[in-house]
Formats: sequence, structure tokens, C-alpha cells
Amino acid sequence: MKNLSKNMTLVAALTLAMTAVCGSAMAQDAVAAPAAAEAVPDNVVSYNVALTTDYRYRGVSQSRLDPAISGGADYTHNPTGLYVGTWLSSIKWIKDGGGDTNLEWDIYGGKRGEISKDFTYDVGGLYYFYPSNGLSTNANTFELYGQLGYGPAYIKYSHSTTNLFGVADSKNSGYLDVGANIDMYEGYLLNLHVGRQKVAHNDSLSYTDYKLGVTKDFGMATVALAYVKANITSLAPNGKNLAKSGLVLTVSKTF
Repeated sequence: MKNLSKNMTLVAALTLAMTAVCGSAMAQDAVAAPAAAEAVPDNVVSYNVALTTDYRYRGVSQSRLDPAISGGADYTHNPTGLYVGTWLSSIKWIKDGGGDTNLEWDIYGGKRGEISKDFTYDVGGLYYFYPSNGLSTNANTFELYGQLGYGPAYIKYSHSTTNLFGVADSKNSGYLDVGANIDMYEGYLLNLHVGRQKVAHNDSLSYTDYKLGVTKDFGMATVALAYVKANITSLAPNGKNLAKSGLVLTVSKTF
């Protein structure tokens, strides 16, 4: 059992999809830029809730392939592009790894804006907090991130300044995320993503994940369906492969 807990702690580095769009996008991305023709208020506060069939983050299930519920809040100061936010989700991987919490609590802040027409940036920091997680190496993680976007496409890099999700000696790990959210027709968005998780000093834990999905805002709620997969075998104590390919359905609402 001791070795199993140790292995699950290592798996923690590979975990954490979604952002409320599914399987893997962070809540901070939920605040859409208002149309240029509209009067834009200086200060905007929004809230979000979501229910997903499987909380995937960077391709690996955080909820043992089971449903998860999440919610958060965001504040944006439009004249400067500064923002802060928080997001919480139910999880199971900490307890699978021998710890003692069912909660992930994210706190983040940064600045986003437009460099030129269709060319955007987003820089900031994100703290993943797991209250009283009790793992031998603390699971709490802080990452700095920077993103450049052009039209529907983006490239983003996240860099950990702490150990990564409970893996010993993993400070300075990095995650490269490349993707696009393409407007197909009548509000249907095609979501494309490929990511590479590099775990510092733990090359055997490094992996690549993929996502292909469709998102549609129906007004009352946003629905996302995505195929996700990571090319590493991550096993929970009950034998489930947490990185196996699968379909994830998410229903969310921002208000």
C-alpha cells in the first residue's frame, strides 16, 4: 500500500481538463471579450458553474473518471486588462494518492489585452490549492503562464515555481499548450488542443495530451463534448486508467 501511495503521488504530477469548457480549460478563460461595438463597463464581475462527466486536466482525470462539479468567480478591470479570479472543483486523485481532500481550489490573476488587431496576450499566475492534502510532498502548486493568440489560435506556456502537484524534486516543470477554438457555423466552436507536460527531473512522467471537441452556447447553458487522451498510463488504486481516451460532456453557465 505504501508503494501504491507513492506511485499515485507521482501520478499527481500528470494530473489536473478543465477548464469549464471541458476536459481540460481553466475557469479564468470563461470571461469572453465583449463586442467592440458595445459599451464596455470598466468593472465586470462574473460567476460560473459547471457539471462534467469527468474532470480532465491536461488529459488526465482528476475525478477517477467520475462526474465532477465546479464553480468560480472572476473580476476584470477592462481599461487595464487586469483580472483576478477563483475556481473550485470536486476531485478524487488526492485521496487515491493517500491524501485527505476532495477539493481543488484555484486562485489566479493576471493581465490580458490586444497587441494589435487579432493579436492578443495573457500573462499571469495560478495557485492550485488542495486544503490539508496530507501528501508526503505537498500537492499545492504555483505556476506562471504566458499566452499569445492570433484569431482563434493560441500558444500558451505554464511554468511551475514549486514542486508540481505532489511530485518530489519537480520544481521548474513546464506545460506547453497549443490550440484553436474555431467558429464553424451558428455558434458551434471546434476546439483543438495538443499539450506537452514536461516534469522536471522526472522524465518518465512527461507526456503529451490531445483534445478534439465541439462547444455551443445555447443561452441557458453552454454544452461541450470532447474526445480527450493522454499518452501515459496512469492507474488509480481500483485499476482505472486515468489517462485513457474517452468522451467528456460538460454543461456550464456563466452569469
